[in-house]
Amino acid sequence: MRLTNLRSFYAVATAGSFTGAAKLLHISQPTVTTQVRFLEEAYRVELFYRSGRSIRLTPMGEALYVLAKRIFALESETVQLLRDSGELRSGQLRIGAVGPFHVTGMLALFNQRFPGIHLSVRMGNSESALRSLKAYQTDVAVLARFMDDPQLHLVPYSSHPVGILVSHRHPLAERKSIRIEELEGERMVLREEGSTTRKALEDALNKAGVRCRVVMEIGSREAIREAVIMGVGIGAVSEIEYVPDPRLRMLHVRGARMYTHAHVVCLEERRTARMVKAFLDVVEELRTASPRQRPARVTSPRHARTS
Repeated sequence: MRLTNLRSFYAVATAGSFTGAAKLLHISQPTVTTQVRFLEEAYRVELFYRSGRSIRLTPMGEALYVLAKRIFALESETVQLLRDSGELRSGQLRIGAVGPFHVTGMLALFNQRFPGIHLSVRMGNSESALRSLKAYQTDVAVLARFMDDPQLHLVPYSSHPVGILVSHRHPLAERKSIRIEELEGERMVLREEGSTTRKALEDALNKAGVRCRVVMEIGSREAIREAVIMGVGIGAVSEIEYVPDPRLRMLHVRGARMYTHAHVVCLEERRTARMVKAFLDVVEELRTASPRQRPARVTSPRHARTS
């Protein structure tokens, strides 16, 4: 059954005449008559009682009218949904992120720009966020690791130094900074293997020839904070992720370059999708808004494009 035939039937039933239906649909009356007749003949049913110029629905016509009314109501809702989504008045944007510290500002500004869009955020490490992105479970990812992958469109967002986290009772707690060599032999509480903060620290330690003792691995920033507070060992934290606490101190490290980076990533094939592009535009606005925000260094300018 063609929807155009059903639409003509619905218009006739609504207007009460073939002439009225033709005006509603902006087509000729013979076309309306032909389309309704096709329905009746194709399915061997009688939809209207015809008496001269007057018509009325048969029982079959009344039953079909109820269904047609529902169909075209859903059609109208569908068109409205698509229109609103295309104009970013409704819809959902799914985001994967390695932590709340970078993504929260992006979410706040995007929500301010597009309050009708529902935002959902899935937290995890860079590997899980990337898997979700490639599986189309998320639309955008905020990663802490650079991925040179032709499937991805990557926008460098910011860089932040990594500091050392110690308990307020630790002998180093009265210091504001330390040399990386002073970490020799220290007991360390670190994130799991694959953590970008851990990798930044270990790369700097290896370059300086400094050896520490990893006494605990924990896959949670909050748990690392508690372990450091209890004196289990010292930890490493990106400056942007440090939450002040009277029981903790964060020390700057001299003589080493230790940074974490934030990258906003989407699939290359979806970078021009309306909602994804709107999010990238917000990211670009934030990236250039404050001189304190500096994009991470990347090796390929191909990934730095946002338009």
